[in-house]
This record gives sequence, structure tokens and C-alpha cells, in this order.
Amino acid sequence: MNSPTRKTHQVMNEVLLACLPAALMSVWFYGPGIVLNLILAPLSALACEAVVSTMRGRPPMSTWADRSTLVAAILLALSIPPIVPLWLPVIGAAIAVVVGKQLYGGLGQNPFNPAMVGYAALLVSFPLETSLWPTQWSETGLTVTDLFTDYNTLPWDAISSATVLDANNTTLRAGGELRPNDLIAQPASWIAFAWLLGGAWLLKRSIISWHIPASLLLAVAFMASVFYLVDATRYASPLTHVFSGACVMGAFFIATDPVSAPAHRRARIVFGLGIGVLIYVIRSWGSFPDGVAFAVLLMNLAAPALDHLYRGRS
Repeated sequence: MNSPTRKTHQVMNEVLLACLPAALMSVWFYGPGIVLNLILAPLSALACEAVVSTMRGRPPMSTWADRSTLVAAILLALSIPPIVPLWLPVIGAAIAVVVGKQLYGGLGQNPFNPAMVGYAALLVSFPLETSLWPTQWSETGLTVTDLFTDYNTLPWDAISSATVLDANNTTLRAGGELRPNDLIAQPASWIAFAWLLGGAWLLKRSIISWHIPASLLLAVAFMASVFYLVDATRYASPLTHVFSGACVMGAFFIATDPVSAPAHRRARIVFGLGIGVLIYVIRSWGSFPDGVAFAVLLMNLAAPALDHLYRGRS
């Protein structure tokens, strides 16, 4: 994200507004579980930041005022499945703030995207809970009360279904062939369009530049196109890769984090291309169906080197 003429809290307000379409779409498809995530993750994040700020001798309000923690918590909350143990978004947000941000000195010092630090920690530590996405809420037969019952007693066989990326990975590992996917029927695709709408708003408002989103999406689409043309029965289509999972969200809202991304424009293009290639590689041959978080974190490591490489170049 890049907006030198605005104060930090103004930029974060714009980002929060841009998240609204995807948040509303997520609630529409996945129900009140998303609302719980959107409540628990920010509360946990703000509480942890208050504790750490107090320990460092700084008033909590001074760190809350920039809204950066709130943005990270919202992005994390929208990345977590809607039916999870209530402690999961709490732990994820705590890791995002304490390990991903405050451990390095707070805003402007963190080398990694805080939201993805929290999400990656949850994904590795609790792979089952973070991989069970339900069908549309209206089709599950659940009530709000069910969200507060024992997570392990929920009838997962009846209320969950494989996402497009999960189904692709399962089919490929079983030696089967991929069949064309009906993207229009997938809630994740509609949510991806909502993230695209929010990303367009950020571009229009000059909160972010086009370099990272364009290069990231181009890299994913190019890699997917090459392998899809080689064997359409073994590799998913470019549209499937772009509009399934967190690809669009990652392109506009995660990879563009101004602290953990390069500052130089050419470096940003290389940064985005690297993330896109890694997303495709992890999705196609890795152990996780969606590689956005790991791809972003890996390229965060390369961001200082990329800036150094392009420093002084026009």
C-alpha cells in the first residue's frame, strides 16, 4: 500500500472500507460464524497490542490510533473458516500482533505481513480446523447456537464440502483427472470478485499501486495457462487459480503491505511475480491447497534484497 500524502490512520480507514464488500459477501454465504471471527480477532488483537504497548511504556491509544492492528485482524478473520473453535481467531490474532508485529518493534518495523504470520501459524498448527469450509450457511441446517457448542460434535460430513482447490489437490494425488469447475457456483469466486472490487477502490484512491497486484495475478495466470495448455486434465484452468482461494485478496490486500513489501517500483513487480509463481507451485505440488500466505511470507524475506538490487536505478 502506498499513499505518502495521507496519514496512516487515513490509509487504514480506506483499507477497512475496501474490505467491506468481501466481508458482506462472506457473511452472506457463510453466515454468523464470519461475524464471530470479525468480533473475536479484532478484540484479541487490540487487547494484545494494549498489553505489549503497556509493557513497552507506551499508552495503548497511541498504537490503536493508526488502525493497522485492526486491519490485520480483519484480514485474518476473513481468512479463517466460519465454523471453528472460538479460541482459534483469538490465538491467530494474538500471534499476528505479538509475533508478527510487536516483536519487531511495532508498526513500520515488521519484516513480515502480520495477518499472514497469524494465519500461517494457525494453518500449520491446526490444519484440520483451518481447512474445513462449510457449504453455504443456508444449506448447513445449523443455528447460531451450534457455533457455541463443542466443535468436534458438529456433523462435518453433512455441512462441509471440498473447495475447488481442495478438490483439485485430492484428485491429483489420487491419480485422477481434473474436470472443468463451475466457478459461478462457488462462494469463494463471488467473494474473490468482492475483493477485486475493493482492490479497484484502493487503486482508484491511490492507496496502493498497480505493480504488485498486476504482476502477482499475471504470474499466477501465466503459470496456470502454460500447464493447463499442456494437460487440461491434470492442471486447473487460469480462472480457477485466480478466482479460487485467496489469490485476489492476497494480490490487493496482503502483498501490498507497505512495510513488508519493496518500495522501488521495479522491485515490486519482481516481488509480485515471485509471489504469483510460488502460489502456483505450492498449490500444484505442495502440501497445502492454497499457498498465498506462505508465498507472501517467503517473498517478504526477499523484499530488502530486491530494494537493494534496484536502489539507484531509474
